[in-house]
Amino acid sequence: MKEEAASITEADQQSIAAFIERVWSEDGLADRTLEAYRRDLEGLARWLAGRGGSLKTARRADLSAYHGSQPVAVRSMARRQSAFRRYYGWLARHESGREDPTLLIERPRMPRSLPKALAEREIESLLNAPDVASTLGLRDRAMLELMYASGLRVSELVELPLAGLNTRQGVLRITGKGGKDRLVPVGEVALEHIEAYLKGARPVLAKGKQPQALFLSQRGAGMTRQMFWTLVKRYAIKIGVSPKRISPHVLRHSFATHLLNHGADLRVLQMLLGHSALSTTQIYTLVAKEGLKRLHAQHHPRG
Repeated sequence: MKEEAASITEADQQSIAAFIERVWSEDGLADRTLEAYRRDLEGLARWLAGRGGSLKTARRADLSAYHGSQPVAVRSMARRQSAFRRYYGWLARHESGREDPTLLIERPRMPRSLPKALAEREIESLLNAPDVASTLGLRDRAMLELMYASGLRVSELVELPLAGLNTRQGVLRITGKGGKDRLVPVGEVALEHIEAYLKGARPVLAKGKQPQALFLSQRGAGMTRQMFWTLVKRYAIKIGVSPKRISPHVLRHSFATHLLNHGADLRVLQMLLGHSALSTTQIYTLVAKEGLKRLHAQHHPRG
């Protein structure tokens, strides 16, 4: 029989709220991450309350018992432990004499998955798929070209303000994770399609208004991540690529992989992608090596 969840104590509720407020203001974490951290901490707090404990009285043995009683997938476990480490690290820094019960808990081993990238010929077909004789086709071509040319995150693409584009200098000012700004160059081809969109499509979609977003929906408002994913899926089907092989983020992965294949410097790629750590960018070197291995096996007489 399943145990009935206990209520979170008021002290734990206040502590969780204070922690979420602090990591939001200090680290600028995304709303989705903050909400996941809140759920993880509330789940632990309920479990502890059912045993007469609380977040602030929890020991390492309590956390280990909780992990054992609440099995989840490896990635979810890693996120849960990240939330607990951040929370108890914050407590230890702000309350003198408090020990961090997460210090000796072993971290789960994450399976290393390589980013998926399309072949260059597939990207070319995808970029050519929109009908640029139509208003929406002009917009879609500009969005696809820009994402592949600049390696933007989906959220960065759909949230890009018109003021963030400098057509004269051919650069974007992007606000990425943690509220950090970076300048990203726009290729000539992408810029041509953006200017065609600005001239022939955006005024129609804006319907006489002055929306801030660069890319607009048929309602004259900014696009959403879901809208962009829908159009990417539609064009993938049109060119015969399985929707399972593609997503908006695959365009970002393809940008990074193709740059490396053509000799780009890893540090430059890190800056373009907006990665805070070089180790995050280095995963793309493995993708490039795997591609070279496949080419060797396919074409070399002794492959």
